[in-house]
Amino acid sequence: MSGELVTVFGGSGFIGRTLVQRLAKAGYRVRVAVRRPNSALDVKTLGDLGQVHLAQANVRNKPSIEAAINGADHVVNLVGVLFESGKQSFGKIHDEGAGLVAEVAAAANVKSLVHMSAIGADDGSNSKYAKSKAAGEKAVLKNFPNASIIRPSVVFGADDNFFNKFAAMAKSFRMLPVICGDTKFQTVYVGNVADAIVSIISDEDHAGKIYELGGPKAYSFRELLEMVNKVTEQNVPLITIPIQMAYFQAFFFGMLPNPMVTIDQMRLLEKDNVVSDDALKLSDLGVEATPPEAIIPNYLFLHRPKGQFRTVQ
Repeated sequence: MSGELVTVFGGSGFIGRTLVQRLAKAGYRVRVAVRRPNSALDVKTLGDLGQVHLAQANVRNKPSIEAAINGADHVVNLVGVLFESGKQSFGKIHDEGAGLVAEVAAAANVKSLVHMSAIGADDGSNSKYAKSKAAGEKAVLKNFPNASIIRPSVVFGADDNFFNKFAAMAKSFRMLPVICGDTKFQTVYVGNVADAIVSIISDEDHAGKIYELGGPKAYSFRELLEMVNKVTEQNVPLITIPIQMAYFQAFFFGMLPNPMVTIDQMRLLEKDNVVSDDALKLSDLGVEATPPEAIIPNYLFLHRPKGQFRTVQ
């Protein structure tokens, strides 16, 4: 029970909630820095009374970052966007925002900074998302050289936007589109990602390193869709969509407020999303990777034709 204060930017999101809970269980005090605190009041219940509190902060606004970090021992930045919308651009959030958080954290002399990037971060990529993630890593290390960077693959868990998305799609459209079916993913459990961050914060020997976080096995995109089909018991057909047609559809989807897929995401989908052979991994942080087969049946059952109820034979 350290009692140290950890500021978590983006702590009300999918990964953030699990991390806040793990940090509270480990005895840390947690300050959850979010743009709209009134919409995240439930995160206060993830720890003991008074252990978790909220702060208003926007990674595009330096004074709010300074207020959120003031007095903190550790800082974690989980803020990211999957598609651009208004002022929430890749450059502003992943690059400039990440640099600002690192700059303020360094000035505040915090003990450690953990920055979440992504597998595939590459300044030579044709994806704006991947390029901005790479730029963000450089901005963080420039301002806080001893920062730790984590690069997770696609993260899954009860509230994920991956397995749930395709399960809902199968239920609605009675089919699953297969685009770049051979692309490999090393999906990682949200609990493993949270445990990895807690491990980095808890042991200064883990500081200043880059970790690529993936599950125990890589799956093709088609295999993951087949897994969704099996767990949800929907047995819908998997239909291969030619890449040119997928790009054409993504162009129009990208115009929607909450697009199903964008052209930039299509560019990411064409490349494998797996841990590099020579990278530091979950095991280097003392975390055992959990396979998706052990977790997704616990929440994808909601997408079965009869939910949690089965016909008794």
